Amino acid sequence: MLSRVAAVMAPRTHNRRRVTGSSGRRREGGESEPQRPNMSRRVFTSALLLLLVVMMCCGTGGAAQAAGQASGPSYKWKDVKDEEGGGVTVDSLGVPGLLKVGSDVFAVAEAQCKRKDENSGFNGIASQIITMDKDNEPKELLEDDKDTQVLEEVTSGKEKMRVDVSRPTTVVEGNDIYMLVGKNSGENLAECKATTDTIKSGILLVKGKVGEGGNKRIHWKETDGLPCTLGEHHNTLKRLIGGGGSGVKLKDSTLVFPVEATKTTKDVAQKDGKTVSLLLYSSDTKNWKLSKGMSDGGCSDPSVVEWGKDKLMMMTVCDDGRRVYESGDKGDSWTEALGTLSRVWGNKQDKKVKAVRSGFITATIDGVEDNRNVMLVTLPVYSEVTEKGGNVKKGKLHLWLTDNTHIVDIGPVSDDDAAASSLLYKSGKDGEANKKDELIALYEKKKGDEGKPSPGMVSVLLTAQLQRVKEVLATWKKADDIVSKLCTSESVEKDASTEDACSPTVKITAGLVGFLSGNFSENTWRDEYLGVNATVKKENGDGETGATKTSDGVQFHGAWAEWPVGSQGENQLYHFANYNFTLVATVSIDGEPTSGSVPVMGVRLSREGEKKTFDLSYDKEKKWQVLCDVESPEDQSRTLATDTTHHVVILLRNGTQGSA
Repeated sequence: MLSRVAAVMAPRTHNRRRVTGSSGRRREGGESEPQRPNMSRRVFTSALLLLLVVMMCCGTGGAAQAAGQASGPSYKWKDVKDEEGGGVTVDSLGVPGLLKVGSDVFAVAEAQCKRKDENSGFNGIASQIITMDKDNEPKELLEDDKDTQVLEEVTSGKEKMRVDVSRPTTVVEGNDIYMLVGKNSGENLAECKATTDTIKSGILLVKGKVGEGGNKRIHWKETDGLPCTLGEHHNTLKRLIGGGGSGVKLKDSTLVFPVEATKTTKDVAQKDGKTVSLLLYSSDTKNWKLSKGMSDGGCSDPSVVEWGKDKLMMMTVCDDGRRVYESGDKGDSWTEALGTLSRVWGNKQDKKVKAVRSGFITATIDGVEDNRNVMLVTLPVYSEVTEKGGNVKKGKLHLWLTDNTHIVDIGPVSDDDAAASSLLYKSGKDGEANKKDELIALYEKKKGDEGKPSPGMVSVLLTAQLQRVKEVLATWKKADDIVSKLCTSESVEKDASTEDACSPTVKITAGLVGFLSGNFSENTWRDEYLGVNATVKKENGDGETGATKTSDGVQFHGAWAEWPVGSQGENQLYHFANYNFTLVATVSIDGEPTSGSVPVMGVRLSREGEKKTFDLSYDKEKKWQVLCDVESPEDQSRTLATDTTHHVVILLRNGTQGSA
């Protein structure tokens, strides 16, 4: 039996989950989630296409303009080394962020300061220009006290009072740097309350500039309370604070900050409700709006990017893993991207390991032929190591590449046990002539063996990883070219169904996730898009492998291929297969079974000991049989033509409805 072509497509229907901002209701994951599939087949295909279609549900809405600001205190920044009494040192750093002004790249972080012989500490903001001399060699930054500045508040008739600031979140507009920081002082302004139309949120907006000439450091200058407008849908929110890291400047020049808030709760036994993530944005830096929509409850540490036309994507750290949301209206409504990136990372993780904010950016990489826009993500990948006192979980920071369809683990960034991170891509087309493009990571290094905090943030120039990104993009382009030629003009005219891979109304590579073709050796059928590979299984006596490679596929001799899409540990690249997919194959059968039937393609759903099956088989009477659950099969057989080459399709909808 020879397999020639196979394809799997996601349905061209809704496979997103809408999140409403006003009600704040959460549909929990966990117990109610669908079973995770394994796809196995005896007579398979030379090319396996997994296509998914991204669809959006967008709401509309806006917020009223803010009223004029009331007069308030004035603020002044100074170097921590100039603190009265001296003896102040930076004890540790957190909340890493990267920004680019002109051709210069800067690191920004929250600095936890401590005065000598005092137990209590206070926070400032550390920043430093990044100059990387060696590729892929980690370098500690922000170690010098002169890199850290602290904030003082001056009010009429009062002495100067130091203000703790936290969670710096930055975005660049031309030569201006805007930074959102949380304000912690004697007056409790952490709760988001409306006084007339202006909100005292406990958030300060800081404007900074880079010094001229040889003075390449950030000078924080204008600092004031942040006037923003809330609506009735925000009545359940309090403790608004920046998400940390970087915001984003949109193509329409709107500045966007990721923020998080705590929802109030009616449960008297529970002091606070769950954390939610949302956006704060402005088109003029004077009037700020808080998005109506927000994430599910229990989702914090947001990172946000602009993707495609008028779309924002927000990655959050949630109770059950990382969820990704999409919005086409600046956050007035959010839809969980269950069909693409949501819940891909951070599944099945030890609850003792605290999830951290990810580096999350978009880029169009220099030197890539098709100018494909991509997303780059840095996240720890955890493993158990043995240390004094027993086994502990440590996370090596990995770089991931995705175009919102394919996902590839590029590899580790460093050997450090890392936490929160930030990324920045610097095109060689920006600034200096003949300059190579650069990818820079900044991450928070966890405590060392002695239990002491790391004295500084760590940056690394990811030259080798950037080269690998370019190689992967070239491989994706090559695979696209091969797949595009699979549909001949004849097959396009014949297969007019909108669900068919060769439909004239559908671009065959749109949403293409996996492609198994002729890349087969040593029992491994490799995905041409570098995603999840299939493994060939065999019965005893079926020869060395039970399968042989052909010019355009794999020929099976009593063997079968298993595609373990649900067995990938904490990171599930094909998590969408829990909800919707279409598996399409072109199968060439050499002869018919003499008795019974032979399974051609199937899906195994397995979760918490419960197993379900959905099989497509071929019997001795040249009939296809669709069997739903082997224990009580329902005969849905159909007599086929005498041709030995067939297009075969299996679909899963809403995680429970299967058809073939």
